[in-house]
Amino acid sequence: MSSVLIRNVTAVTMNEAREILDHVDLRVEGQRIAAITPTGEEARAEAPDRPRAKPGTVIDGANMVAIPGLINAHTHAAMVLLRGYADDMALEPWLEEMIWPTESRIVAEDVYWGTMLATVEMLKSGTTTLCDMYHFFESAARAMRDAKIRGVPSGVLLGFLPEPERRLRQAMDFCKEWNGAAEGRITVMLAPHALYTCSREILEKFVEAAADLGVKLHTHLAETEAEVRRVQQEYGRHPVEAMDEIGMFDVGLVAAHCVHVTDEHIEIFREKKVGVAHNPTSNMKLASGSAPVQKMLQRGVTVGVATDGAASNNNLSMVEEMHLAALLDKVFSKDPTAVSAYSALEMATRNGARALGLQDQVGQLKEGMKADIVLFDFDKPHLCPRHNVVSHLVYSAMGSDVDTVLVDGEILLHKGKLTQLDEQEIMARASEAARRITTAE
Repeated sequence: MSSVLIRNVTAVTMNEAREILDHVDLRVEGQRIAAITPTGEEARAEAPDRPRAKPGTVIDGANMVAIPGLINAHTHAAMVLLRGYADDMALEPWLEEMIWPTESRIVAEDVYWGTMLATVEMLKSGTTTLCDMYHFFESAARAMRDAKIRGVPSGVLLGFLPEPERRLRQAMDFCKEWNGAAEGRITVMLAPHALYTCSREILEKFVEAAADLGVKLHTHLAETEAEVRRVQQEYGRHPVEAMDEIGMFDVGLVAAHCVHVTDEHIEIFREKKVGVAHNPTSNMKLASGSAPVQKMLQRGVTVGVATDGAASNNNLSMVEEMHLAALLDKVFSKDPTAVSAYSALEMATRNGARALGLQDQVGQLKEGMKADIVLFDFDKPHLCPRHNVVSHLVYSAMGSDVDTVLVDGEILLHKGKLTQLDEQEIMARASEAARRITTAE
């Protein structure tokens, strides 16, 4: 069994007591956190006749801050291939005139290399889990497995594509094959894209399939005012009410965006335990508005943070995303206390885990939890003086401050360098795929 010792680190645990522990040793054995103890205490407590085996790897945590790995609660990873391709447009023409026609040229191998590129970007900025929704989901899952990141890929369907029922069966087969794959790092979902792209009949079949398979649903909800008007015309009610009537909330659901919702809808989210994925950058860039995050948090709704896809962001830095999550609600509510720094970090870690149903595995630095750990290098001018490490993580830090990343106890990034992946090859393969799909014949 491999082992890692992170020595003399500051640990932001995100546990129930909100503990921030200075000068601790964080010991990892295999895939899990084995102990968090004051620096040197464990060694002094060892019986001389039964010394503990020396760890395989020792990391000096001085000037480092450890947090649970960041959790990207909603993204379209392979859309990195379209980064910068269609900017400064409203959502509906952006999708219908630029994105969907271009995506029609994408093949499975493109999605593999696009997802690999996204994984490189995310690991280097501290993300250890992504909840993904994209075409050729088998290729996305294969990339997550090969990159050794924790992934929640979804069997996705846009209902206007041909043979929706065949595509649903394909998504179900994918769930059966991949759930629990990659030594448990893969957890699957089913993803009907949205109410305005899927018929009621196919949505009802998705609900039935999710219940049969025991998986959650992942979808877009109430992202724009135009979407709300369109759904009201087609379903005779608000998108939240339509999803509730169809039964989508009853099987467990991750809802991306949730910008245009009322207090009554927030209460439905709380009652039905809907996980909300807040996408501040994408919502701003597409001028969709801002989700009422503080209201949701106050009502007990589980809200995570997400980047959305790189075509509407245009990066996949969860550090930047939680920074904006802490600021955006302050502007819209005109309340400087809305979404505190701690709340933003909690949304990006513990809440994200709960939204995805992974709360028993990740989201905290706690003995017995999976060792998904990120070390930030605080030996930087913009992180000095160290008055409040949580404030610095949310308001001052950058993705480039990430020094080390572990997933399942394995070191995937150290001193800012990837240990498992060939970054240059991945960039070249993804760039070639992007050139092909964005060059019309």
